[in-house]
Amino acid sequence: MIQSLLGLGAFVLMAWLISENRSSVRLKTVAAGVGLQLALGVLLLKTPGTTDLFLMLNKIILAVETSTRAGTAMVFGYLGGGDRFPFAVTDPGATFMLAFQALPLVLVMSALSALFFYWKILPAVVRGFSWVLQKTAGLGGAEGVGLSANIFVGMVESPLLIRPYLANMTRSEIFSIMTCGMATIAGTVMVLYASILGPVIPNVMGHILTASIISVPAAITIAKILVPETSQPTAGRLDPPQTADSAMDAITKGTLQGIELLINIVGMLIVLVALVTLVNLLLEFLPDAWGAPLTLQRLLGFLMAPVVWLMGIPWDQAPTAGALMGTKTVLNELLAYLEMSGLPKGALDPKSLLIMTYAMCGFANPGSLGIMIGGLGTMAPERRPEIVSLGLRSIVAGTLATCMTGAVVGLLM
Repeated sequence: MIQSLLGLGAFVLMAWLISENRSSVRLKTVAAGVGLQLALGVLLLKTPGTTDLFLMLNKIILAVETSTRAGTAMVFGYLGGGDRFPFAVTDPGATFMLAFQALPLVLVMSALSALFFYWKILPAVVRGFSWVLQKTAGLGGAEGVGLSANIFVGMVESPLLIRPYLANMTRSEIFSIMTCGMATIAGTVMVLYASILGPVIPNVMGHILTASIISVPAAITIAKILVPETSQPTAGRLDPPQTADSAMDAITKGTLQGIELLINIVGMLIVLVALVTLVNLLLEFLPDAWGAPLTLQRLLGFLMAPVVWLMGIPWDQAPTAGALMGTKTVLNELLAYLEMSGLPKGALDPKSLLIMTYAMCGFANPGSLGIMIGGLGTMAPERRPEIVSLGLRSIVAGTLATCMTGAVVGLLM
């Protein structure tokens, strides 16, 4: 507990040390952000009945997975999870095909997300979260809406809800939107990550959703330290654009958007795994270090070990957890989750697995930065130079925010 509490303070201190205007950092905003994150952590992780909520969420996810499997089995046969094989199966584990069985979940979730927006369900939930952020952290209306939407949709979709305000938002507000996009994940991939981690972490869907929620106040805290607010916040209300004419139209458009996302995920996975392997092959020319060959994962583990220790990971497990955090930061969280799901039994204890699930639940990586700059730069072209200049800083801020979330879990669990 003391270890995680030390880490929580250390991550805030790191942000203050690299702030662009340390004298303008408002202690009240920082205290409100940390307090809100701790309160949400206690509410979602320690309140009686939370386990039942997590179980219910997992049942919903299992239903979505089963439904998706029905579609993939019909289209791809046994490759998509069908039970009719043209050969004798000697190793059931070898029949799992990521591209044909797990990744199509993105299509279904994209369609459902579009449908729930058309039915005004998600906008109503976003309004509730926005109201809480405005009252507790003193944010402007436009900023509160953009940050709240990040819990459920991606880093490009959430700013679309406040597109008319982007051109006039303050530098600090723009940076908050960018940081929150880096510190959370989209609802369209939550189910995918839950399906990957389900075999190693009980009720993981509830934890992934909780991570995305409690990372929002952490993102606000870090963003307001790195780029403090020095102007009047921008007022605004949620007025989501109506992009569909009917429920079927929403499903169709959501599916088409999901196809684009699915192709991007597949392409990035192939390229990033290939690049990691290429780097490791080049590192084989170097002498062994500490009795084993050097790999990119080992190097990242050494660099990130102190960081994950500050979250509450035991030191003997820190190199393994650090390698996961390094993979998440340099490459992406999907590869890190895939690596974690394949770790040997006992490499990380149950608490460490849980901490890392929360700490890696964010989009802070160079690939996501390209997506964010492209999206925000198109929505507010007059702010594009400023958005680009804040890019690398937003990756650092998003990483610090998810590290704070990991420390909160280490403190409470």
